[in-house]
Amino acid sequence: MSATIIVGVDGSEAGNRALAYAKRLATLIGSECKLELVCVVEWSPYTFQTPEENSHRKKQKQIETQNAQERVIDPALASLKEEGIAASGVVKFGKASSILNNIAVEHNAEQIVVARSTEQGLSARVFGSVTANLVMSANVPVTVVS
Repeated sequence: MSATIIVGVDGSEAGNRALAYAKRLATLIGSECKLELVCVVEWSPYTFQTPEENSHRKKQKQIETQNAQERVIDPALASLKEEGIAASGVVKFGKASSILNNIAVEHNAEQIVVARSTEQGLSARVFGSVTANLVMSANVPVTVVS
């Protein structure tokens, strides 16, 4: 029986801790475990923009996707490959908690591993952190690494 673990990564120290914990889980589970790395770029299709900004939006999305792939996903996948851990990765745009949960459901994942949110201030109190939203709404167990 195979197991898939979704890992929220963003290139930060916290994201690296989540990845390190997921690697440990994959090692404990064995060769039947696969990690699916997900880098979510928060992106709202509903922001108010000028016509000039709208004309550049698609290109900006492509640039941000390429940057996240090259700076976050590719190095992490190379490291996992060296350690013999099966993995794949993807960059998505949108609300991180929804994206991570949707990918977990699509892959019939066993769990989601993320790092504790570092969001602070008014927006975190009003809207909640990504981690808190994910824990409250996920369809699979969520492991939060501090």
